[in-house]
This record gives sequence, C-alpha cells and structure tokens, in this order.
Amino acid sequence: MSSLPEGWYKDPADPTTQRWWDGEGWLGKAVPADQTPPDGPPPADDPPADDLEPVAPVEPPVAAAPATPEAPVPPRDAPPPAQGWDPPVPPRDAPPPAQGWGPPAPPLNAPPPAQGWGPPPGWVPTPQGWQPPPGWVPPPGWAPQPGAFPYAYAMPEARPHGLPLAGLGHRLAARLIDIVIVLILNVIVNGWFAYQWWLEVAPMVRAAMRTPLGTVNEQPSLRSSYLILTMLVVATALWFAYEVPALANSGQTLGKRLLHVRVFGLEGTGQIGFARATRRWARLGVWTMLWGCWGIGLLIQAINSLSPVFDPRLRQAVYDKTVHTVVLAVPAGYRAPVQATEPPGGEK
Repeated sequence: MSSLPEGWYKDPADPTTQRWWDGEGWLGKAVPADQTPPDGPPPADDPPADDLEPVAPVEPPVAAAPATPEAPVPPRDAPPPAQGWDPPVPPRDAPPPAQGWGPPAPPLNAPPPAQGWGPPPGWVPTPQGWQPPPGWVPPPGWAPQPGAFPYAYAMPEARPHGLPLAGLGHRLAARLIDIVIVLILNVIVNGWFAYQWWLEVAPMVRAAMRTPLGTVNEQPSLRSSYLILTMLVVATALWFAYEVPALANSGQTLGKRLLHVRVFGLEGTGQIGFARATRRWARLGVWTMLWGCWGIGLLIQAINSLSPVFDPRLRQAVYDKTVHTVVLAVPAGYRAPVQATEPPGGEK
C-alpha cells in the first residue's frame, strides 16, 4: 500500500505523460505531461490499464549493432543488475549502444518511485521549497510522509475563516495600548485610595530616610494593607469592565481595533459571547490580585502573554486554547456576522 494520495502524477514508465494514481495502481489512459488533466479520476468507461492484457509489440527487424568488448549489449530478458551497479563507461571512439538498451521499464501497477520523483501538478518551486497552488487543500487524512519526496516543501500557513493570523508584534502593540488605557482609568478611580495609602506609609518612609542604614522597626499598618488589597481589586474590576464587554460584542478592544486584530471563535466568525469572553479574560486578569504576593501574579501573566510564541501553527495563547479562540488580522472596516456562535462541545 503506497502512502501517496490519489491524483495525477507523471507516469514512471513514460515521464512525458501523466496518469491517475488511485493509491494502489495506475488507472485510465495517459495524457501528455504539459496538458491540464481533468478534475478527479478518468471517466468510468475508460477501463483501467492494469486489466488490459499485455500485447507484445511487433518490432521491425533492426540491424544489430556491432557488439564490441567495450560496450556489450545485454539481452532483453536479462535480470536487472545488482543494487549499486553502474554500467561501464565506453571509450570515446566506441559506437553508440543499440536502440532500446536501458534499464527495464517498471510494471504498470508499480507505485511511483521515491527518489527523483517530482511534485504533483500545479506546485511551484520557491527558495523555501515546492509550494502548493493557491486554494490547495490536502485530502482527508493526508499527512506528509518523511522521505516520500526528495524535495522540501513548506506547509501553507493556517488561515482560519479565510483570514491571516495576527502578527505577534501587532498583538503586543495592541496589548500595550490597552494597558495604558487601563492604567489611566486606575489613576482616575484608584487615585483616592493611593493617596490614603501614602498617608499611612509616609511616616515610615521619612523615618527610614533619617536612619543611617535606611531601616525602621515599624511595621505597615493594617489599614495600609487593606488599601493595597482594595486597589488591586479595583484595578482587576476596571480591567474586566474594559476588556470583557468589548471582546464579547465585537472581539476588539480599542488597542485591537487600532492594530486591526480581532478575537474569533475557532468554529465561526460570530460574537464569542459574554461568558466565553469572561473565561478567556479570567485566565489572565484574575492574577492581578496576586501582584502583592511577591509578584507571583505578574509573573504568571507574563508567561501567559508570551505563550503564543510557542504555538507556530495558530499562535494561540494559553487563554485562547482553553476557550477555543484565535486572534486574526482583519482589514479596515471588516464586518462580521451579527449572530452569536457557540463554542465546540456546546459550551455557553
């Protein structure tokens, strides 16, 4: 059983023609190699070439070429030479070999040879290897077999819903814009709590500056700890209020809209919904409340934000994989369908 998928390929018995390979043998008549073959297999009324009885060709009598010791003519029924055997090099003044001499032709039902086999029809050469034509889709269950073809080729980039994946630079720039916006909101809303916290810790800071080693024996008050916790909760709530409704309705925050990137569900181009947007944000946003625990929350958020680098196929972050979303680049003025789509497995 050959791992080569069905299709039109060059006939190994006659490289100037191409025939249909059904995965087990050659079918139909051969067509010229430079002719565009029909879509799919040959017509059913054309009997497979494997079922035809071989007919011995009638050859006209040809005058035998004078055999010389330097270039012997092997008989037609001679077995093929051993593997690795090379024919002897005739001297320069030797006559050409007799017509028809050469390696034996492979049987009609032989699979295509691996070594020296060319790409399927329509593929174009590039510096990175052979590339499939635009719109090429591999057959179901097809996967490249190592060593099946001697040429190197690159798989086409994934384009969910016909849109390209958002670049990592655009995603980073969009995230930085969103961080600046949320920071401005925190300055406005959390400003009073920050001022009250400073009034609590200011005496400790002044006392530390007056000591030679910059140390004090006083501990932060309980009120200052409560103020820090309150500011972290408010910052988390502001981030949630800024990002989740925007992603649920349009898939874009202000930063993503400026950089022309958008969050889609893998199953469709509709709205991802409030619950799904909340689960996506929660994998990243809830860790803000742990910023005060020696920066553990900030470290986890940095790892989650860098996770698309380790997914070259769809560039999904950890929070994208858990809710089956993907970030794509969209043209200016892109309008998605208004109807909401459900995630895989019937999630709500």
